[in-house]
Order: sequence, then C-alpha cells, then structure tokens
Amino acid sequence: MRDIPKVTKNLIIVNVIIFIATYINKEFMYGTFALFYPTSPLFHWWQVVTHMFMHGGFWHIFFNMYALLMFGSIVERVIGSRKFLIFYFACGLGAVALHLGVQAIQAGVYMERIAENSQSAIAAYQALKMTPTVGASGAIYGLLIAYAMLFPSARLTLIFPPISMSAKTWVIVFAVIELFTGVSGMASGIAHFAHLGGMLFGWLLIRYWRNKGTLFSSNRYYY
Repeated sequence: MRDIPKVTKNLIIVNVIIFIATYINKEFMYGTFALFYPTSPLFHWWQVVTHMFMHGGFWHIFFNMYALLMFGSIVERVIGSRKFLIFYFACGLGAVALHLGVQAIQAGVYMERIAENSQSAIAAYQALKMTPTVGASGAIYGLLIAYAMLFPSARLTLIFPPISMSAKTWVIVFAVIELFTGVSGMASGIAHFAHLGGMLFGWLLIRYWRNKGTLFSSNRYYY
C-alpha cells in the first residue's frame, strides 16, 4: 500500500469504508448518500458527491477499485496529486451532469405523456425519481481516457476476450459501446451516460491543461 500514490490510496480506502457501512445499513446509506433525481423526496444536494463513493455490490466496487488502482496510480504520478484530485472529482461531477441531463430529458417526455393520462408514463416517472444511482464509474472512465491521452500507444489486453489493443483504441471502443447501449436502452440498470460524461469531462480537462502547458507535475515520476 505504501507504493500507491496518496490520493489514489485514500480514495480506495474511503470507498471500501463506505462499502462496508452500506453493507451494515443499506437502507440508511442508500436513502441518504446515493444519488436521486432532484425532484425525488429522497434527493439531497450532497448526493452529487457522496454517490461516487457508494457501490451496488462486491464486483461493482472490485472492478472500480481495480481500475482506480491500475490507472489512477499512473495518472496521479504523472500529473501530480493535487491535480489528480481535481481531475477525479471533475470527472465524477461531469458524469453527474450528463446523467441528470439525460434524466431531465426523459422526465420531460414522461410529463408530456402524463398530461395525456398515460399510466405507464406515471409509473416510469415515479421509477426515475425513486431509483438511486451509485458508483465511482464516471470518475473511473475519466481516468481511463486520461491514461489513453497520456499513453495512447500503450498496449492493453482485455481479460475476456483476451484481445490486445492500444489504449487509444481501447477507450474509443468503450465510448462507442457506452453510447450505443445508452441510446438503445440495452443493459438497463447501468448509467451509461454517466460513464460518457466522465470521459467527456476528462478529455476536456486534459486538453485544457495540455494547451496551457500545465498538465504535468513538476515533481512527476519518469518511466
């Protein structure tokens, strides 16, 4: 653990602590800290941040923390701890912005149908308001695109299927998959547009720092 950069390490620790707390008292933790749509009676302003530290199950947190460890450690060493912390939360909040924006569009469609006395629209709108969103995936997807922008030619191999491709190609494939599944409605229960929001804001922030010439930390590690 002492070899893991401090921000990455502390983010993992906080996520694990909150996961344990959620396991102990799921109803309270979800009702208080998961993200709900703003018109929901369960919505609180702090949920736009706290939901990033909550997860829906063991494999959910395992893969997110594995990706945070793998990619976050490298990105933090390259751009520095302070900038990395800003980047992580910017991607997470960007993910929230796009996710809630898409939900607002859905809510608008439901309201139009509710005005026409559609019972299915009423049920769908109630489900939208009362369904919690949890996970660090928006910030994690931002880290993936940061890694790909820093090391575009690095070779990455999927576990299954065992296909090897460049980091740049890898994130493009992931973005296309997320966009397709989000628009088509496939793989419901996953906040695909939150993933895309994290990638979009990560891409914009890396480009902004790069154009200003302030991307790299003065005390970064070299490989």
